[in-house]
Amino acid sequence: MIRLHDKYFKPFLSEKQILGAIQRMAQEIAVDYKDDTPIFVGVLNGAFMFVSDFLKEYPYSCEVSFVKLSSYQGLTSTGIVETLLDVPDNIEGRSIIILEDIIDTGRTLQKLVHLFSNTKVKEFKIASLFYKAEVYNGEYAIDYVGLEIPDKFIVGYGLDYKELGRNLREVYQLNQKYMINLVLFGKPGAGKGTQAQFLKEKYNLKHISTGDVFRYNIKNGTELGTLAKSYIDKGELVPDEVTIKMLEDEVDKNPDADGFIFDGFPRTTAQAEALDNFLESKDMKVDATIALEANDDILIERLLERGKNSGRSDDQDVSKIRNRFEEYNSKTAPLKDYYEEQHKFHSVNGIGSIDEITQRLTKVIDSL
Repeated sequence: MIRLHDKYFKPFLSEKQILGAIQRMAQEIAVDYKDDTPIFVGVLNGAFMFVSDFLKEYPYSCEVSFVKLSSYQGLTSTGIVETLLDVPDNIEGRSIIILEDIIDTGRTLQKLVHLFSNTKVKEFKIASLFYKAEVYNGEYAIDYVGLEIPDKFIVGYGLDYKELGRNLREVYQLNQKYMINLVLFGKPGAGKGTQAQFLKEKYNLKHISTGDVFRYNIKNGTELGTLAKSYIDKGELVPDEVTIKMLEDEVDKNPDADGFIFDGFPRTTAQAEALDNFLESKDMKVDATIALEANDDILIERLLERGKNSGRSDDQDVSKIRNRFEEYNSKTAPLKDYYEEQHKFHSVNGIGSIDEITQRLTKVIDSL
């Protein structure tokens, strides 16, 4: 096991396996081009080791050049492929074979095809050392493949994680433990806080209550807390990007957690999209949203009883309680639709003993 920055990686492909695949690719291409002098074009930065070892195995005359493209930040693709070094000159009428280190979704390949479609090359083919067939959705044929691999993040042999790992002779796979990230919904009095305490203990999750996070940052005068307070003092809503940054800080504080329970966020579809984007940047996702459902009259009884001890005025006034219910209904309805489209919305009966409700929740979580 090796560590690069904040991630651990486990051995995946040996140097012998990689070099064996390259030797086979070189032999296949040599058969097709023994009577030609192709130009091999490597894609930087990742393919520099592949190109070097490939050329050592290629037995006939050839030329070599490079293009440089960029689309990855950390573990995830930005979705935008930039050209940093353009196609070589004097390629008109020549056979071009692109040497790619890895092909996954096909975005980079699409950009490559576009680059060379504006030239008058004789022939244009693609050779990829590593190929993630299960996620490739491009329309172009991959002419030569070294090794077909699963859709897991890898480093080594030219491939990097935040620029580290390129110099490794072997290939390592991200050692990602399975995380459970939940969004917990429920009307006031539904028992979200109580159940969150049980769930975080059972599954080693971190409970992130937006209200608690705001209060902590404001009380301690953090940069984000001061910024949030400036909006609150003006009677304005705190922008979603400020809230997301607070949540990001909470996630970063808990690297050993096996997941997170988000409570109080998201409250709108825009916030749900922002949360999805944030988690994707961490190579994470929302696994399930769970709504604790209960009859309004029963919840009112609970809150009135709670109000006797909490002293909260909004727990002692039925009209205020009903207004909070109406606000919850109006905000949660579009969120329910958003998560149902992703097949992530689960409704759980919130009436019964604490243990009974916990069992219902764990049944949902254990099925993920």
